[in-house]
Amino acid sequence: MMRRFYFSIMTLLIFAGQQTIAQQKPAFWKEIQDFKHRDSMAMPAKNGILFVGSSSFTKWTDLEAAFKNYGAINRGFGGSTLAQADFYIADLVYPYQPRQVVIYSGENDIATDGVSAEETLNRFATFFTHIRNKFADVPVLYISIKNSPSRVQYAETMIHTNALIKEYLGHYKNTRFVDVNSKMLKNGQLRPELFLEDMLHMKPEGYTIWIKEITPLLIK
Repeated sequence: MMRRFYFSIMTLLIFAGQQTIAQQKPAFWKEIQDFKHRDSMAMPAKNGILFVGSSSFTKWTDLEAAFKNYGAINRGFGGSTLAQADFYIADLVYPYQPRQVVIYSGENDIATDGVSAEETLNRFATFFTHIRNKFADVPVLYISIKNSPSRVQYAETMIHTNALIKEYLGHYKNTRFVDVNSKMLKNGQLRPELFLEDMLHMKPEGYTIWIKEITPLLIK
């Protein structure tokens, strides 16, 4: 009797575990569903400029207002990586039929996933290629990975990654690499006053630098 009871309990536990695994969603699934829900209520006009990337866009809460004359669409999500942006590309990029794509991603590939500069380039190349396969001539703007006080241990890898992506884009038409990182330095040193208390995300003063560098390269 006890053996039968034990077997029944174990069967239920295994089934419950299988159900839990089946119900698990990929990282940032909810954020993507939120975008889709918002689009279902009011789809952004096609032919806008799509900003896609990680939390530096997510926390840029007035990005669309800052670039309102360009039809900006902000699709930054969480602490995402280039690999995750590519995973969700059919939801993040394709529906908007953008006239230009602006990317800020790669920082978390290095700091969170722990991949090398070369692998981060490979991830970027995959994402870029999928964009171009869908929209053959869409201009792509890549914003350089920024160094921040909380991630100084990754600075060398991030600088190397920036150099690799800049060189890679040099082989493709209608692409630009925007070096915001050097513009955020003073005498070659980081400026903690540009960052929030987490020393990772930026204050408005940091975004002011980005706006100055990005705006001349946007297509009206």
